[in-house]
This record gives sequence, C-alpha cells and structure tokens, in this order.
Amino acid sequence: MKEILTYLSQLRENNNREWFQAHKEEYDRLRPLFIEKVQQLIDRISRFDHEIAGLDAKSCLYRIYRDIRFSPDKTPYKSYMSAYIAKGGRKSLRAGYYFHLEPGGSMLSGGVWCPEPKLLKALRQAVYDNYDELQEIVGNRRFRTLYHDWEGETLKIVPRPFPRDCEQAEWLKRKDYVVVNHKPDSFFDDPDWVEKTAREFQIMKPLNDFFNYTIDEVYDL
Repeated sequence: MKEILTYLSQLRENNNREWFQAHKEEYDRLRPLFIEKVQQLIDRISRFDHEIAGLDAKSCLYRIYRDIRFSPDKTPYKSYMSAYIAKGGRKSLRAGYYFHLEPGGSMLSGGVWCPEPKLLKALRQAVYDNYDELQEIVGNRRFRTLYHDWEGETLKIVPRPFPRDCEQAEWLKRKDYVVVNHKPDSFFDDPDWVEKTAREFQIMKPLNDFFNYTIDEVYDL
C-alpha cells in the first residue's frame, strides 16, 4: 500500500498524459495489487454481509481516468484509487461500502450518495417514519466513534410535506446520506489493515441495511 500511495502522490504532482505514459509500467504493476487487496476486503466483508459473497473486485473498481467533459478541472487522472463494494458492483443502486485510497485523503465511507429524486423522497419518508430506528443505529457508541462525519449537500429548509419543526428536521434537509471515516496514510502500514477495515465496515452495516430496505422497495430489487 505504501508503494501505491507513493505512486499516487507522484501522479498528483505530475498529472499529465506524458508523465502517466512514461510511468505506465508502474501503474500496470500496482493496479493488480490494489485489486488483490480489494478482493481480500470483499471476501472478509462477505462473512457478515452475505450478499457481497462472490463479488469480483474488478466490478467494484473505478477507473483512474477522470471525466473532464463538463469539469473546469482538466487534469486527466484521479490521484486516488477507489472501489464501491455492493451487490452489483460500482454501478449498484444499493447502499454499500466505499473504499478510497488517496495520499492524505483516504477514507472509509458508506450510505447513499446523490440519490435520484424519487429515491431521495422515499429515503426522507423512511427517515421520518422510522426515526427511532435510525437514531438507535447512529447513536450506537461504536458507530459514533467511527462515523461522526456526514458528507453531502443539504437544503436550507425542511422540504415539503414534512413539518419544519419536526425532530427529524436536520436529517430531512439532507440530499445525501453518507458517513465518512477519514484515515491517515499510516493506517495502511498495519499488516492487518484489511481486517480492521472490514470490522469498521461491519459497524456500518446496520445503516446500509436501513437504507437498502427502502432502496429495494423503490426499485423492486
């Protein structure tokens, strides 16, 4: 992992096609190592989340090439490697486990990112109707210790048809339901980091289950 992080640091400093092509052999050597670690992580997660069993790491990995068509940032490559571990792989509609390896910016994350309007509406309704259950999940001591950061956009006011002064107000303003645990580079120096990552994802699983109940209803999965 240290080799991969070093390479990504160099790529961030030399984010151009000429440098990437000159170091393509190194990238081609390191990418399979990342895939191998993601597969190990999948196999470990499948012990507590059985729908992950049999998932191929390659189906979970994102490309290192950036889509620059509509972005003001025209750098061609990502300075990180990442994978979304969920039934169906990286294109899955379901809440899953996101692993992001980036020098100075690594993280473990999960939940639902950028849901389309009909799903967001259903998720808000689920939060409103089952708020006690959600509070029990996020109020768990181990969960709070790991996942106290929530990311994504929020509205300024509670959307209709929910009452503005309800106890769920801050949750209903959310446009994304994503938890994040940021990790220092040193986390990956530990030879047991895959096992530790899986244990932390296991603590996240009840939250994913909460969202997936609604996702499965909306999309009839």
